[in-house]
Amino acid sequence: MPAADATGAPPGLLRDRTAILLALAGVTAVAWAYLFVLTRGMSAMDMAGMAMPMPWTAATFALTLAMWAVMMVGMMLPAAAPMILTFAAMSRRQRERIGVAVPTAVFVTGYVFIWATFSLCATLLQWMLDQAALLSPMLASTSMRLSGAVFLCAGAYQLTPLKQACLHHCRSPFAFLLNQWRDGWSGALGMGVAHGAYCLGCCWLLMTLLFAVGAMNLLWVAALAALVFVEKLLPGGIWIARAGGVLFAAWGVHLLLA
Repeated sequence: MPAADATGAPPGLLRDRTAILLALAGVTAVAWAYLFVLTRGMSAMDMAGMAMPMPWTAATFALTLAMWAVMMVGMMLPAAAPMILTFAAMSRRQRERIGVAVPTAVFVTGYVFIWATFSLCATLLQWMLDQAALLSPMLASTSMRLSGAVFLCAGAYQLTPLKQACLHHCRSPFAFLLNQWRDGWSGALGMGVAHGAYCLGCCWLLMTLLFAVGAMNLLWVAALAALVFVEKLLPGGIWIARAGGVLFAAWGVHLLLA
């Protein structure tokens, strides 16, 4: 058996971590660059008074779906990094002579699949809101009541047992993988899907806030991504999630009463 390095880590573990972090950083950077270019173009058109509702064709639907999928990747991958790194480390220990790149990629594919499914639902919701004339060109709600209801629901959900249970799984990578571990590529895919499901259960209503504040408002997109990152990774993340829920719910009530 190959000897461990000076830190006691399995051979190649540092190399694996570095490669995975660079890959995640690269994918995240590309996603945010795409969103920046897209929102900058839409903002320029909106300021020039050129932003007009586009007819919903198959191409429009596909482009909107791609936008949501890229946005979810940019927002969620950084917070999933500890789980991905833990999976790679456990894979390395299971198969010391076999690379972990493919199993880890399969795991991430399962995770991204869940958020791609959410992106499809978000695209359908955007289509329905657009048909009801409830969205601005920057994809923000034009109804104060709708915005208030979204904030209130998202805030209230932050305080529910289901949110706390899903957040607990997201905050405990080793425990999650230890209980869910399955060998092989199918096992990696299944674990990625399972983690994605918990992540979705944790954050899906936070993502609907984008319809209230504007999916093309990168400041809000970044703020929500930061909240997801903080509540999953920082020691006091659970309490930060609850505090955020109280603030969102209070703002929702304010909008409904305004």
